[in-house]
Amino acid sequence: MSSLSPRKRVTAPAVRAMKGAQRIGMITAYDYPSSRISDAAGADIILVGDSLGMVIQGHANTLPVKLEHVIYHTAAVARGARRAHIVGDMPFMSYQVSPEQALESAGRLVQEGGAHAVKLEGGREMVPQVARIVTAGIPVMGHIGLTPQSVHRMGGFKVQGKDAGSARRLVEDATALEAAGCYAIVLEGMPAELAREITASLAIPTIGIGAGAGCDGQVLVGYDLLGMNPEFRPKFVKAYEALHERIIAATRAFASEVQAGTFPAEEHSFHGDLRVVHGAVDGERTVYGKVR
Repeated sequence: MSSLSPRKRVTAPAVRAMKGAQRIGMITAYDYPSSRISDAAGADIILVGDSLGMVIQGHANTLPVKLEHVIYHTAAVARGARRAHIVGDMPFMSYQVSPEQALESAGRLVQEGGAHAVKLEGGREMVPQVARIVTAGIPVMGHIGLTPQSVHRMGGFKVQGKDAGSARRLVEDATALEAAGCYAIVLEGMPAELAREITASLAIPTIGIGAGAGCDGQVLVGYDLLGMNPEFRPKFVKAYEALHERIIAATRAFASEVQAGTFPAEEHSFHGDLRVVHGAVDGERTVYGKVR
């Protein structure tokens, strides 16, 4: 992750300046505890992705996600991160209608959700939206290649840019997004050679997912890298833990102890009169104590 000061907030200009200087680590998170963990681990960017539709809500794709959903989760993430740059994803039909709609949606993600920047999918066709948002002072991260909101047009979650014509169009899309004012671009689901070519052609950083090691940074969904869903393991995902199995084991142990009557044990039980002690641990938590 980043070598920047652990106390200094990562900004859009700081992300742009990482191009050629250091690799960018971006983690997708959706809640306060995940945000705190990602921030403590040194993530440069925390993306509140519309992937929450699949990861959190259980949908087959991201299309059912509404702007209000992303605002809600972005606000939780923003409260948990002290250093990481927070990017709110713009969900399906929150920006495609017009540049004015795009600006209004982006403004809500910043004003209500606490995002520092927004991300939207699409290439040259999204240039007016990007330009309008950037002109209003909101940083925009682009996203090209496998764009999940276009799943029906693509006929599924398929690698893009595999032939010369589509590869050329993606290069042109990246160039257009940079010219429109994007400070970074996500490259998803494309051949590694193409992602490397796009990365070399731009003055702004690229962040890859399923696009090889030639990008300026990489992003993974936090739940995926922790191994929370063994049924979802695409080729580009590396699970650094197997928390699914460990959480099941821990929960099963709890249920077993409840059935056996061994939980709660003496050390988990209160005795005497209780009162809430309104103090703070790390300046954040309320602790409970007992009065004998």
